[in-house]
Amino acid sequence: MRAMKASVLSLSRATGRLTSGARVLPSFIIAGAQRCGTTSLYRALAQHPLLLKPVLHKGVHYFDVGYWRGLSWYQAHFPLRMSAGLVEHRYGSRALAFESSPYYLFHPLAGERIAADLPGVRLIVLVRDPVERACSAHAHELARGFETESHFESALELEPERLAGAEELLRGSPFALHHSHRHHAYLARGRYADQLDRLESLFGRERILALDSHRFFAEPETVYDRVLEFLGVPHLGYPAFERHNGRPSPQPVPRELARKLREQFEPYDARLVRWLGGEPSWRR
Repeated sequence: MRAMKASVLSLSRATGRLTSGARVLPSFIIAGAQRCGTTSLYRALAQHPLLLKPVLHKGVHYFDVGYWRGLSWYQAHFPLRMSAGLVEHRYGSRALAFESSPYYLFHPLAGERIAADLPGVRLIVLVRDPVERACSAHAHELARGFETESHFESALELEPERLAGAEELLRGSPFALHHSHRHHAYLARGRYADQLDRLESLFGRERILALDSHRFFAEPETVYDRVLEFLGVPHLGYPAFERHNGRPSPQPVPRELARKLREQFEPYDARLVRWLGGEPSWRR
């Protein structure tokens, strides 16, 4: 079954590359953060008839780990212009293609690549309690076999050593991959303000929408309305809102460790106020 699926995907990609010039490119991207509800938002938006998801799968991961493949490979993942035109004719409004690859937010070169190749593109970023995110990411990587350290606190202690020199390597060798930068950045990925500020210098504030994922799950309709307004897409009813890509809750973070981590994140969380329009939910 797995071999058959791989064969179908390979054939679809080959067909896509042959027709890449006749396909649309994304108008917006859900760029991160990892373990912050990106899959749930992606699935909700994909139910809107004017929002066109990739043909094959949610995350193309072109601007982070697949950039060496070239823009035609990337464009091959999206719907044909003819298909988009039919949708536009039916609903009387522009159709927008999109994808969701949560490593884009953290990868040091992804933002620059997106800005260069997709002029005018908009970015959506979700953030959550960075301590919860770190714990969830550790459980996620452990389950996928990318983490060998079963104890969360021990993995955090290893993080500085694992990530040492990673950004320099990725910037110095643009097509390089760094396993720990992608899979073991539990605390570094939670410093959202640094990553958003880096994107702001490339895209401008008006083309980036930052969302508190806690609010998205508590008030999905309100957040959904805000996303459609940001994209300039007409409202055609609400989708079914569901949680996706979740895992059983990991063991709670020991109280003293959680307190220590929240102190470390406090200055980064404070800088999120201007992005979220108020204090992050986990700081209230």
